[in-house]
Amino acid sequence: MAQFGIIGHKGRMGQALASAIEEAGHTIAGGIDAGGQPGAIATQSDALIDFSAPSALESTLAAARVAGTPILIGTTGLEAEHQMMIDEAAGSIPVLQTGNTSLGVTLLAHLVETAAAKLGPEWDIEIVEMHHRMKVDAPSGTAKLLGEAAARGRGIDLARNTESGRDGMTGAREQGAIGFAALRGGTVAGDHSVIFAGEEERITLTHNAENRMIFARGAVKAAAWLIGKPAGRYTMNDVLEL
Repeated sequence: MAQFGIIGHKGRMGQALASAIEEAGHTIAGGIDAGGQPGAIATQSDALIDFSAPSALESTLAAARVAGTPILIGTTGLEAEHQMMIDEAAGSIPVLQTGNTSLGVTLLAHLVETAAAKLGPEWDIEIVEMHHRMKVDAPSGTAKLLGEAAARGRGIDLARNTESGRDGMTGAREQGAIGFAALRGGTVAGDHSVIFAGEEERITLTHNAENRMIFARGAVKAAAWLIGKPAGRYTMNDVLEL
């Protein structure tokens, strides 16, 4: 049994995490939200789980490093500067950062990378995602994760081969580009499809999240796995040994 600290515990994911922690037989060391100080909770926890906001990441990582506490980061909307902070923290503590903690999505990303590696650049890749109306970032962290998987399979840089936000006379699609489309509405927990469109045939790999509890359960499983690991940067693939 482990004790987990929740960063962003009053949010939707924070509440789901609290339920998943108790469901798995673990305990909650405490939780904080905006304006809270993570130092005490980091000291009391076997691992931290952060689904808060990018602006809170610097102080949370600093507290985790001082306490020597592993941390799972599921916060989306991270920029290059945040990734640099995570890289630095991973030099002294175990850190798992991911755009999606669902075990199903983790396997989907593995399949996407494999398909992208096997199919040539003449197969167009389009990633379509839909989330609830309250989601503030687009494309979603999961869509980016899937795009990165496709780019790895192709051996290309995603940032230089992305097409998104098409509107008006955009011209023909660039061969080898990875396209993104983001839909928002209702209470959708998260739907993601990766379409491989070839000449006169298509392959679609899809994951539908029916409830955010799937992300919470995956996060708890991954955070428990992280306890006792050496300092370093980990992914959900490591948890599933993919």
